[in-house]
Amino acid sequence: MNKELVIVLDFGGQYNQLIARRVRECNVYAEVHPYTLPIEKIKEMNPKGIIFTGGPNSVYCEESPRCSKEIFELGIPILGICYGSQLMAYLLGGEVATAPVSEYGRTEVDVDKASVLFEDVEAKTICWMSHTDYIAKAPEGFRVCGTTPVCPVAAMECPERKLYATQFHPEVMHTAEGMKMLKAFVIDVCGCAGDWRMDSFVEDTIKSLREKIGNGKVLCALSGGVDSSVAAVLLSKAVGKQLTCVFVDHGLLRKNEGDEVEAVFGPEGAYDLNFIRVNAQERFYEKLAGAIEPEVKRKIIGEEFIRVFEEEAQKIGAVDFLVQGTIYPDVIESGLGKSATIKSHHNVGGLPDCVDFKEIVEPLRLLFKDEVRRAGLELGIPEYLVFRQPFPGPGLGVRIVGEVTAEKVKIVQDADFIYRDEIAKAGLDKNLGQYFAALTNMRSVGVMGDGRTYDYAVALRAVLTSDFMTADCADIPFEVLQKVMTRIINEVKGVNRVMYDLTSKPPGTIEFE
Repeated sequence: MNKELVIVLDFGGQYNQLIARRVRECNVYAEVHPYTLPIEKIKEMNPKGIIFTGGPNSVYCEESPRCSKEIFELGIPILGICYGSQLMAYLLGGEVATAPVSEYGRTEVDVDKASVLFEDVEAKTICWMSHTDYIAKAPEGFRVCGTTPVCPVAAMECPERKLYATQFHPEVMHTAEGMKMLKAFVIDVCGCAGDWRMDSFVEDTIKSLREKIGNGKVLCALSGGVDSSVAAVLLSKAVGKQLTCVFVDHGLLRKNEGDEVEAVFGPEGAYDLNFIRVNAQERFYEKLAGAIEPEVKRKIIGEEFIRVFEEEAQKIGAVDFLVQGTIYPDVIESGLGKSATIKSHHNVGGLPDCVDFKEIVEPLRLLFKDEVRRAGLELGIPEYLVFRQPFPGPGLGVRIVGEVTAEKVKIVQDADFIYRDEIAKAGLDKNLGQYFAALTNMRSVGVMGDGRTYDYAVALRAVLTSDFMTADCADIPFEVLQKVMTRIINEVKGVNRVMYDLTSKPPGTIEFE
């Protein structure tokens, strides 16, 4: 696609994908790349702007990630955030040191409204700080345009060279006017037109898929979730009956979900697809026996998925391409370059080394969740499918803390069904980003029917989020939670305690594993 591009150079920060997402909210396409991206490659990509992410290191340590100083001579606007701001200062002759007082969380920052970044921002604005080091002295030619009582250079700029830096994180929701700052950089400093639209993505993707696949046969890994459903319909429009959708019921789905997926995409469904359902519950349970570590479980599930698809491909005969509903957060959270792996997604970091397909096709690989939903609507997929509750590829395997067994799967299926039922009855389902029940590996003493019990604790989770990269706990009315608790304890055998998870993301993830 012909599109303006902003490159996000990743120095190991936890918000790297969030920065890219915020840039895309300005209708400007953004990609995350490791900080090791060669200068020649950057020139070739011809970005309108570059953003340096945060990171956990100290710039003055020898082993810390650094890019070439030559990047500042390209004439491309650069915004450094947190570690990225310190790196800019360090490479250009400023001073970076351990701060006398670290700053974490919401902080009031005094900004200079004469700066292009802060023209539309209040002179005192709430920003999100997270740093132990700070810029003690700005480089020559830079002007300080933001301060706090303990941070002398909370923001700095050199407009002549189009270089800007903030010690705080404008990309997170906790920075009250962060989007104004990022938009000022992307639109006003970089000169982007903001004309990247989803309709052109759908049209261009269908065209490129036709060219790539030609007359080849395609197998789509269909889970029934939003991502794989949109990928399946995209491929169906591109190559028609060359596509076969294989739905693997791995026994880790929500209650009744296998039958619901088949009703939508199977022979009686609305889509004219070649559809195969594989009931592989026992096979997955056997492979997962004894596995406790989340990463191990994800990799077992990822590999077994692939093996099932390979077997089905052999039955179909000469399948060239495997299609997956991988999206951008999957790619980045599974580890990008030297960036930290948050969790291996079964369709990215969970893939085995040897895969018996000519090529894996991931048409949604560069989209965030809300962009996938918009693509789904562009494709004419019904709203109830596009906006269904997100569900991880490894399914309940990562909503059961510890070892997965058939007994535990039934417990969490029944508890989750009750929770979702009561949320819907209370009319809250349209307002929540994601909500589900998970089974902890904690057992505790209880009293039921005048007798002692020693059973599992179920944890309820509900978050508010626009992009699934940051999230806040949802304030569900206490009477609703009480009703859910009562029903779960009365109706689900093996549970005697129900808890509500208040953790935001970060520091937690939305899923438990």
